[in-house]
Amino acid sequence: MINFLDIYRQDKNLNLKILSSIKKTIKKGDYILGDNVRVFEDKFSRFVNSKYAIGCANGTDALYLALKSLKLPKNSEVIVPAMTWISTVLAVILNNLKPVLVDINNNNPLMDLKILKKKVTKKTKVILPVHLYGSVVEISKIKQIIKKKDIYIIDDAAQAHGAKDNLGNKVGSLADLTCFSFYPGKNLGCYGDGGAITTNNKKLYKKILKMRNLGSIIKHKHDEIGINSRLDTIQASILKAKLPNLNNLNKKRKLIASYYHKNISNQNVDKLEYSKHSVYHQYVIKVKKRAKLIKVFRQNKIQFGFHYPSSINQLRCFKHLFKGKKFQNSEKLAKYCISIPIDPFLKLKEVKKIVNSINSI
Repeated sequence: MINFLDIYRQDKNLNLKILSSIKKTIKKGDYILGDNVRVFEDKFSRFVNSKYAIGCANGTDALYLALKSLKLPKNSEVIVPAMTWISTVLAVILNNLKPVLVDINNNNPLMDLKILKKKVTKKTKVILPVHLYGSVVEISKIKQIIKKKDIYIIDDAAQAHGAKDNLGNKVGSLADLTCFSFYPGKNLGCYGDGGAITTNNKKLYKKILKMRNLGSIIKHKHDEIGINSRLDTIQASILKAKLPNLNNLNKKRKLIASYYHKNISNQNVDKLEYSKHSVYHQYVIKVKKRAKLIKVFRQNKIQFGFHYPSSINQLRCFKHLFKGKKFQNSEKLAKYCISIPIDPFLKLKEVKKIVNSINSI
């Protein structure tokens, strides 16, 4: 079996280090907002070249807290891509804000900035681009679009740990607030749920620091309306141990992606364009004969995935919000996409088998 992602194999060399760190946390009884949470926050902020990082319970909460911290008027508009994971839009709705969808580009999975420019109105308060699959949206161009307007940028970097923009600037330092997920399958993942928000804004940092802990920094003193969304110390210990290895794992992903770029050759397959410094959280192709490829993969014991099988407007829970609206490129990607293995430790013979299977249909 060629696994889609083998986390045990990926982390095998770190097992003793991780277990030792967990053991120390248990021995110390330092479970909630312990020392390793603060240590990891500091190391992660430095890694992404941001002044501040706030750990939280998961990536969805990171988005929710980031939007909540801005205290926007009800039904303020937040522009999001029509192809993303549900959390991006859920965070908008749960804050009583209005999601405005923008289609992605035809040949890459990122928000179409030409359409974005037309969608900006007086009601627009936030633009929320998603660095989908580890490919990076050009935040600098969004800043030009909203120049002199009172609009925030919050980027969803749940799939972009260690990625850079085309100018070489780290994701996590580009926007007003950046939201990360540390779900186990991410490029940097813990062994449960986890998330973080990075920012260079001291005021927002202090506010979110309270909001993630029931509105409090000092016990029994509550200054904000907050939620219980703390990154626990055990997960922080795991992330601290794994962070130094992230660049190396991303490098391995890039090498595999490069092989796919060069060797997948089939008129029934369209390869997406990825940004210059993408970290390839997923390697997604569009396949006209998807059912046939799925059959070939199953015959050859190759795992695969779909990211994602529905665009946001097609999800049942959101259909009433976007009734009658079409997002052609997002819907096309949903219909034809298939994600192929991008495990950093895939062997060359496994990568070749995947490519040969794709080229055979």
